[in-house]
Amino acid sequence: MHRRSLLLGSVAAPFVIGTARAADTVKVATFDAASTLPYFVAVTRGFFADAGIAPQGFPLTTHPLIVQSLVTGDAEACTNLVTLEAANINVRRANTVLFFSVNGQNAQHRMEQFVVRPGSTAKALPDLKGARIVSAPGPGNMAAARGVLGAVGLKEGADYTLVEQPMGMHVGAMQSGQFDAAYTLEPVATIGERAGTMQRLEAGVIATHMLGRTEAKAFASGAGFSGKFLEARPDVAKRYAEAWGRAVQAIRSDPSTRQVLTSHLNTPAELAAIMPLQAFTLVKELTLTDRADMQRFVDLAVQQGVVRERIDVERFLKAL
Repeated sequence: MHRRSLLLGSVAAPFVIGTARAADTVKVATFDAASTLPYFVAVTRGFFADAGIAPQGFPLTTHPLIVQSLVTGDAEACTNLVTLEAANINVRRANTVLFFSVNGQNAQHRMEQFVVRPGSTAKALPDLKGARIVSAPGPGNMAAARGVLGAVGLKEGADYTLVEQPMGMHVGAMQSGQFDAAYTLEPVATIGERAGTMQRLEAGVIATHMLGRTEAKAFASGAGFSGKFLEARPDVAKRYAEAWGRAVQAIRSDPSTRQVLTSHLNTPAELAAIMPLQAFTLVKELTLTDRADMQRFVDLAVQQGVVRERIDVERFLKAL
């Protein structure tokens, strides 16, 4: 697995404190979605290098694989693990993953959304009754899709079918006519829309239909460390998180950071310049309302049976 790190990783320049020494390596599991943006900004802008960090990134196609890599030690950090996956593993194995940054999403800060084929008669989510739907992969994404559809009165099996597939297959799956709709993520949704194979039905559906407020932020994924890594190498983790924070600040203030979506996530340049981004938020910046919304999202997953038992989200949030 580590040999794959050359695909997405970066070997930073030597870190100098008095005398030169090698940068500290960090093994990072990545998932190809727009929520990886801070990682690649920190790589390409040299923020990790400045902090004496040499991230060794390797892509994984599903979130359960990311969890597995954190448990085994093949990964020490992750760029954008689904919150529900983190909650579930932390119920069973405390401190498997601790988020230091989370990603808020809603209709304004767009990530998850339902799309249909162009020309579809569906105008709102209840119109997906009878639809064959492809979903972003992993139990967390599947649970969110089911939760949203359940909130508008649709029941899996009776009213629709839901099948998970890797993100890279969504455009082709819709184009082939095999599926009527998709629960997909950015940048795939924007790419599919511009390619003429997808038509957006509704974005920000977790906030609107599960949290009950369009303006709520669904913190559905985040960047974190394994508890073992954080305990063993706290200084390295702190410097990594600080470099990540620099990337978040750059994304907020510098539109040119979007170019990374083109160079690392196969997003056409003209789309990268205009597509909405998640509200990248350091844990230390979370408000009480943010924390309450995150808790509600996890509690709903407990009710669905996706997360084994109730867990206080504060148990896997770490301000660095």
